[in-house]
Amino acid sequence: MTTKIAFIGFGGVGQALAKLLDERSQSLRNKYGLETEVVAVSDVMKGSIYHPDGLNTQKLLDTVRETGNVENYPDQPGIIKGWNSLETIQNSNADMIVEVTFTDVKTGQPAIDHHKAAFENKKSVVTTNKGPVALAYNELNELAEQNGVFWGFEGTVMSGTPALRMPVTTLAGNEIHEIKGILNGTTNYILTEMEKGQSYDGALKKAQELGYAEADPTSDVEGYDARYKAAILSNYLMGTPVSAEDIPCEGISNITQEMIQQALKENKKWRLLARVTKENGNVTASIKPEKIDADDPLAGVTGSTNAILYECDLAGPILLTGAGAGLIETGYSLLIDIIHYQKQNALAKI
Repeated sequence: MTTKIAFIGFGGVGQALAKLLDERSQSLRNKYGLETEVVAVSDVMKGSIYHPDGLNTQKLLDTVRETGNVENYPDQPGIIKGWNSLETIQNSNADMIVEVTFTDVKTGQPAIDHHKAAFENKKSVVTTNKGPVALAYNELNELAEQNGVFWGFEGTVMSGTPALRMPVTTLAGNEIHEIKGILNGTTNYILTEMEKGQSYDGALKKAQELGYAEADPTSDVEGYDARYKAAILSNYLMGTPVSAEDIPCEGISNITQEMIQQALKENKKWRLLARVTKENGNVTASIKPEKIDADDPLAGVTGSTNAILYECDLAGPILLTGAGAGLIETGYSLLIDIIHYQKQNALAKI
């Protein structure tokens, strides 16, 4: 059975997924029985288009690349243009909503409303938006379960590196009593550049030039991005809701070159660490720079790489490293979720 997909948001990540689905359609069909068809796109900047029988993905990508607007897609009978995001979710025949809009992390909007509309209309959702998972996990998870639909958000913590599904599946049976990690590549890049002698301002400027940091780097350097990811880890892996706003948070903007060099003399390194700890049934979380021993596994993680260490009661410490950003990697995280959705559907039919 073909999975009909509607993209809500069609920036770099959405286009990367569309390209993956198109280029790998045969192998996805052969390996997983996964057949997909893009029926709709709704994007605030790039317009909106819907056809119940599907759109040609390559034509869609070419249209966006050449004109910047999906509504310039060649006309054909049955095409509808101009729907907003909620109309696309509610009125299209999509089975799966790919929610990749630009969302305010402080409010989780408009992504939270997109999720609610999808679930209420019995449509599954895959997303890379942190806001809905960090701020409304319990409400949205309950709504998805009530309506018997799938919700995938693998890419919200470490992009295409499976920081969420890996511990749930391959570490099943373990009690994870602490998760600590480097969950922001921008800050890790800055700190490792400072270890090479760069000033904080110089390292930040270089990170911006390379596209690791935004023009306004506040969310990264003050630890807010990592704080939302810590909330997601607590919600999903520890089974305990922790409000992002309640997580103590300190960034790296006060780290000086002198502090970096002093740590190196002590055979230590500064890293911005997210910690989520479960003790006696209580879960606490924090984000702050920590001076850790040079032989600590996380001290060896350099540049923009992310890493996460799961402290397990049976398996011991398990370290997972990988890219925490990138268009292809983030698009791939959505593909992971769609494949998992397909596997669940296949099992349900047995």
